[in-house]
Amino acid sequence: MEDLFLRALPLLRLAMLTTLALGFISFAVGSALGLLIALARISSIRLVRTAAFIYLSIFRGTPLLLQLLVVYFGLPTYGITLGPFEAATVALTIFVAAYLSEDFRGGLLAVDKGQWEAGLSLGMGYWKMQQRIILPQGLRIAIPPVSSRLIGLMKDTSLASTVTVVEMTRVANQVGASTFRYMDMFLIVGGLYWIISQVLTIAQTYLEGVLVRRYG
Repeated sequence: MEDLFLRALPLLRLAMLTTLALGFISFAVGSALGLLIALARISSIRLVRTAAFIYLSIFRGTPLLLQLLVVYFGLPTYGITLGPFEAATVALTIFVAAYLSEDFRGGLLAVDKGQWEAGLSLGMGYWKMQQRIILPQGLRIAIPPVSSRLIGLMKDTSLASTVTVVEMTRVANQVGASTFRYMDMFLIVGGLYWIISQVLTIAQTYLEGVLVRRYG
């Protein structure tokens, strides 16, 4: 298996960078979008809450693979053509945003109501109260589920191979097809996904420890 790994290493190196780029870009943009959706979900404006609920209903209620295919193969029908990497990034972003919004909403709702009342009693506007009181506490509470979502997203990037993105799973298929050693390649790539997951898990644990020491 070592000889196969060395043979595939140049391709795997680039594929891993693509996988990480897909995961982190989608997570960063999806976090911003998810936070806005979370705020919409707890808004006092019914129309805003309804729009956020419809978004969640669509993107949590349909498979990620279907969303990828719609973005890459379906949008060109309406004159919107995206490259494989861009299409995968868009699909992963809107998908993960739906789930992250619920993680963020859970964190925000976990903040004691007294904190909201304290902000209002000090005459703070809604956005200032969110910035100074609610969001710092709510986001800290949401770290464990949000971090787990990032780990899951890194594994979900493997579906980008269906729209011809050359990430690790596609390389495994390509090298497996040329060498007829599918099992070895899938084990190698599975090990790489496992390493990425473990590194992110360690980072999550470290971040939680820092926050506990600082705010505990």
